[in-house]
Amino acid sequence: MSRTKSRLATLVLALLSAVACHKSVEYDLILRGGNLYDGSGDNPRVADIAIQNDTIVAIGDLSKAIGTVEINARGLAVAPGFINMMSNGGAPLIEDGRAQSDIRQGITLEVLGEGVSMGPLSERMKEDLVKGQGDIRFDVGWTTLDEYLRFLENRGVSPNVASFIGAATPRIHVIGYDDRPPTDEELGLMQKLVGQAMEEGALGVASALIYPPGSFAKTAELVALAKVAAKYGGLYISHIRSEGDDIVLATLEFLQIVREAGTRGEIFHLKTGGRDNWAKMDEVIEIVEKARAEGLEVTADAYPYAAGMTGLVASLPAWIQDGGIEAAIERMKDPATRQRIIREMEEPSKGWESLYRQCGSPDRILLVVFGKEGLKPLTGKTLAQVAEIRGKSPEETAIDLLIEDNCQVQAIYFNQSEENLRKTLPLPWLSFCTDEAAYAPEGIFLKSGAHPRAFGTYPRILGRYVREEKLMTLQEAIRKMAALPAETLRIERRGRLQKGYFADIVVFDPDKVRDLATYENPLQYSTGIIHVLVNGIQVLRDGEHTGAKPGQIVRGPAAMARKGKTGY
Repeated sequence: MSRTKSRLATLVLALLSAVACHKSVEYDLILRGGNLYDGSGDNPRVADIAIQNDTIVAIGDLSKAIGTVEINARGLAVAPGFINMMSNGGAPLIEDGRAQSDIRQGITLEVLGEGVSMGPLSERMKEDLVKGQGDIRFDVGWTTLDEYLRFLENRGVSPNVASFIGAATPRIHVIGYDDRPPTDEELGLMQKLVGQAMEEGALGVASALIYPPGSFAKTAELVALAKVAAKYGGLYISHIRSEGDDIVLATLEFLQIVREAGTRGEIFHLKTGGRDNWAKMDEVIEIVEKARAEGLEVTADAYPYAAGMTGLVASLPAWIQDGGIEAAIERMKDPATRQRIIREMEEPSKGWESLYRQCGSPDRILLVVFGKEGLKPLTGKTLAQVAEIRGKSPEETAIDLLIEDNCQVQAIYFNQSEENLRKTLPLPWLSFCTDEAAYAPEGIFLKSGAHPRAFGTYPRILGRYVREEKLMTLQEAIRKMAALPAETLRIERRGRLQKGYFADIVVFDPDKVRDLATYENPLQYSTGIIHVLVNGIQVLRDGEHTGAKPGQIVRGPAAMARKGKTGY
């Protein structure tokens, strides 16, 4: 072979080798040809996504690349994983880390800690946590909030997890369940506990001001705790003191706390309860938007149902819980005090939220969870039906059930307005939450009912309110499900489809996604969510859970800053 031909052959081989190398670029996973909604709210574009380990490493035309796993997403929506701004999943995630009902909605991050959190705990709080357990039983082997989150991560969970420190948690830790203000020394200890949790990665401080003992906290106490969160870049988030008669005053108190603490703020599950209060939503929205226009960083979240769910004890005046649940039960057993409770259920005094009165009728209170086996046959009946069965008034029946069940009864309250939902859901500063836990229609979860929002929240928004009612565009809904909450929480590299971000991704059919859960039959998975990835690992494949549990702890801004310096 001549020297010229030899050089030509070498050149050809080199070119072929280069082309082969170019074609053989490999990634762990490639999503092919989906309609990418990147979380910004902009129109979608068709593109491929390449994932290596837990990270998005390329977006665009990747036709020359190869994925060890490839997913055909053509014709489907590809979005950042949805963030559940308020999950009640603390115990259910211990029982079943697959978080089935939430993963099948496209949720990839659970935010825990409304009002109370799983740490920091005193020895008495650990005992109370065990004593108050229902169907789900577990040992409490942790003390701090960080230890609880590590416990979940090590045990294995499918979604990522993050948590606030509940404002009632340091209060219980330091002064117990009594209705009194803390001394200066006690308040200092409470602030120290908040600071510890923030350093460990708490997202901020969360209050729930209709539930004792959190409701016993005055404004100044909440400001003091929120100031500590602010020091660490954290958020003050609140189930405000009233969602009914005094909702306007409660909103103003919330804004006062945010201003005086110098922090950002979010209202949990924005709503108004009670027909007489529904018209107040316009004023509440106006107040919040005025504060935002003045530069205050305040937002809110909501769920797409006109009924809430909480303990049946919330139908009784809060003062009965001064000293804790055991003290409340003793008061309910006392004939004279019992009559006072009944009078206040019917004609509530100032200073507490009467969910019983807001519903207008006991047939609008649905009993869905009982702790005692002997009461479980009542699951799914209204308070009115149980009262008729027992031959007593609804008020007496509620009190009897709480005594018998150690105050564990949970109820759905039909006290809200569908019209208000249509006003709040499209608000550009409002994200979404389930305000429920993640369940599965199997095993221990069949022993109790649930709110349909546990299975249907995000598909209900995408199907009913986006596709059918067109309250907002699909790209705007996805922004409010992913990027907005990530920005509100100040968490890094999540909430968007962007190179360098964690590969938390949901793939769904926008023409078919819908909720199936109802109040009568809540344990039904939604449909139309096809694939879900958490940290690059597929946890939902063709609509079925893979069993994978790649969830990680997502920490707040203080801990992330420390990680950058220390590798924490």
